[in-house]
Amino acid sequence: MTFTPPASFTTRPTLRGSFGMSASTHWTATATAQSVLERGGNAFDAAVAAGFVLHVAEPHLNGPGGDLVALVRPAGAAEPTVLMGQGPAPAGASIDAFRERGLDLVPGAGGLAAAVPGAVDAWLLLLRDHGTWDVADVLDYAIGYARDGHPLVPGAAATIGRVAELFREHWPTSADLWMPDGSAPAPHALVRNPAYAAVLEELVGAGAGADDRVERIEAARKEWASEVLPRAAEFLRTPHRHSDGGDHPGVLDTHDLASWRAGFEPAVSVPFRGWQVFKAGVWTQGPALLQALRLLDPFDDARLDPSSPLGAHTLLEVQKLVYADRDAWFGDTPDAVDVEALLADDYVTARRSLLDDVASAALRPGAPEGRAAFLPDVRPVTGDGTGATGEPTVDRRGQTRGDTCHFDVIDRWGNTVSATPSGGWLQSSPTIPDLGFCLGTRLQMTWLVAGHPASLVPGRRPRTTLTPTILTRGDEITALGSPGGDQQDQWQLPMLLRMLVGGYEPQQAIDAPTLHTTAVTDSFWPRSWTPAGAVVEDRLGETLIADLERRGHRVRRAGDWALGRVSAVGRDAAGVLWAAANPRGMQGYAAGR
Repeated sequence: MTFTPPASFTTRPTLRGSFGMSASTHWTATATAQSVLERGGNAFDAAVAAGFVLHVAEPHLNGPGGDLVALVRPAGAAEPTVLMGQGPAPAGASIDAFRERGLDLVPGAGGLAAAVPGAVDAWLLLLRDHGTWDVADVLDYAIGYARDGHPLVPGAAATIGRVAELFREHWPTSADLWMPDGSAPAPHALVRNPAYAAVLEELVGAGAGADDRVERIEAARKEWASEVLPRAAEFLRTPHRHSDGGDHPGVLDTHDLASWRAGFEPAVSVPFRGWQVFKAGVWTQGPALLQALRLLDPFDDARLDPSSPLGAHTLLEVQKLVYADRDAWFGDTPDAVDVEALLADDYVTARRSLLDDVASAALRPGAPEGRAAFLPDVRPVTGDGTGATGEPTVDRRGQTRGDTCHFDVIDRWGNTVSATPSGGWLQSSPTIPDLGFCLGTRLQMTWLVAGHPASLVPGRRPRTTLTPTILTRGDEITALGSPGGDQQDQWQLPMLLRMLVGGYEPQQAIDAPTLHTTAVTDSFWPRSWTPAGAVVEDRLGETLIADLERRGHRVRRAGDWALGRVSAVGRDAAGVLWAAANPRGMQGYAAGR
């Protein structure tokens, strides 16, 4: 048995060149990043400009009130570092305070679920420490689109349509911004957000009297934390409708905002087939991908083929094991697992021994440090009653509700960024009218039970799903990632196996049919799971799908082109730059030369 060869046709070429490459989930972000490179900026300048443009181009998928995780590798650096843009829970966000409101889960929509917004400060920190452009230059793109208008992608129009009743009846400020004539806008309608343009101009103006670039960036960061965000927090302290059906005030306050800043952290990594694979730590879900690669590494190549019946079954079963560990052990508390124990040889071997020829229908976390695993109760799949959603991702039937955002940039010097911004979606909480954006709901990833690594604890970060990836091998580098909530690394894994084991070109690996398991605890409200659940693209074929069903998987067919939102850039052994992007959803594009 051999690895399935790639298809002879790809939806677009793997781009190659020597100047610079950008790839993202939206063509305007890609074009923005490439424009910055063409004007002499580096990959970090390009990333910051693209990140702010995504607030305007994909407002249903991310926003300035959200968060981000990125991997950043400056040219010549031995390893990437993590750009940490995930803010913590406010001081007033405690288990007892939420329980007193009659809640047993953090709501999936509404200001009560807001962590300290981290995305904007993280982008400005990246610009300060690794960029070369001034704050006015990188923000000029987003200011222009917000002031003059940007065509609304069909996914954003559909999202507004789904929450139109919520906006009309409970969130009138959101209706004023997104439904000014009383109805949801049509796809491709030109939408303007002058309030957000004014906010960005305020950040630029804050540093107008400063003497140098760094001082102007620091002035923008201070303005954001001390002047802009307090207005958002104050607005959300008025009770408003949440996804549980109740009206609650937000608890974020000025002290929470003043006491936090984005930062850089070390990445964690494992070797796989000659490459070193880097992820963020256990406050994200990133180490689950590293554990999956460790479990899979000893198998022969054919068993790692996602397009073979045994390979597909193996991937699904491995991911059940690593996500059970994620759900039991990952978080931003002392109770979280030590990543070295999670990836240790003896523990990985013990986990691998649990793989069987039939589908498991149980949640089976391990005990990497000898402690008994604790999983909070999870719920059956249910609707949410308000029309508001948690993260706009692929639901358990495989039906696309949208995604978050991702982009990758590499420049001619070798500077590389892989970034996944998210949160602060237009449907996450009421729009602050004089700011033109809303706050995020990342606290829904925490549990209202004590003693779990992902319990709600003031000052601690929620365990996020955002999980970009960088791989290195000598002078070679690959940066990739995907939107998709709990599926982000599940969709990256088949691409990596096809490239690193099957020898696929990047675009071939992105185009190839994929799959994921739903037999994991959903990270988003209302926190459910589907035992033995699997979602597949129909292009995997009747033989493979029938084999999965024979093994006991509860298979849902998603259609031919429905799963995965991966984009990637890189540099090969000859020094040639490349880029590839996802065709699904008809938004993602790569550009470069």
